[in-house]
Amino acid sequence: MNQLTLTNNQFKIRHAEAEDYNLVNSIINDWWGGRAMRDMLPKLFFVHFQETSFVAESDNQLIGFLIGFFSQTYSDQAYIHFVGVHPEFRRHRIGKALYECFFNTVLNNKRNLVYCVTSPVNKLSIEFHHKMGFYSIPSQNKIDGVFVHCNYDGFGEDRVLFCKQLVNYDYL
Repeated sequence: MNQLTLTNNQFKIRHAEAEDYNLVNSIINDWWGGRAMRDMLPKLFFVHFQETSFVAESDNQLIGFLIGFFSQTYSDQAYIHFVGVHPEFRRHRIGKALYECFFNTVLNNKRNLVYCVTSPVNKLSIEFHHKMGFYSIPSQNKIDGVFVHCNYDGFGEDRVLFCKQLVNYDYL
């Protein structure tokens, strides 16, 4: 992997485009330490959810992305499907900036609830979501003090479910 630098936290965020798919697809497993994540993010997200999906770049290099969408079932809800930040750029507030872009888009579309999930083994993700103001949705099972929804994504695919209520006083 090339050595990248971030000068004075200079990065830009833009909407994801269909053309971004190949680059994200090529790095996704590396960013997750070799875990097979590629199948969880098909191209359709980059084609059909551009308004709610974002890419972070520095010096024309991908350093983060967020793929989200509005719920088609619940008119007040949105969902963050997948987020990644280049390992060399974690702790530079890129994830936070991507989430804030998504939150603003959600509020501008008069929605106020954001949902997402993560694996119970992903302690950094759980910590990040709690710091971002998400709460873990209760279940009957807890692992290491965190609510876990067993078999949520199929047999043996347990998940931690999160929700965050956004507040925009302009809509109250």
